[in-house]
Amino acid sequence: MQRLTSWSLFLILLFSVATTVTADEVVVIEMSAFKFIPEDLTIKPGTTVRWVNKEKRQFHSIWFREAGEEPGEYLFPEDTYERRFDTVGVFPYVCQPHMDHMRGVIRVVE
Repeated sequence: MQRLTSWSLFLILLFSVATTVTADEVVVIEMSAFKFIPEDLTIKPGTTVRWVNKEKRQFHSIWFREAGEEPGEYLFPEDTYERRFDTVGVFPYVCQPHMDHMRGVIRVVE
């Protein structure tokens, strides 16, 4: 049992290190199957997020509606959009044409 517990702890620590995002990195969010993948992302200030439309025929958008911004341009298959996050905070966003079910959030923490 001790061997299994140690192995589990190792995997948890490895996964934690592998998913840590530091400043000045670029993190990719895919738009696929009418979802943002991942839907919830935690990053450090100074990180750039790149959204990539991986659909075969569907367009999407990135709209920070709660921040009072205008809707973003449509991203057709393989199009990308980038945004750098320098301020700590929570930044929810939606896909304008699919906002009933296609939502995401960026959490910027120190």
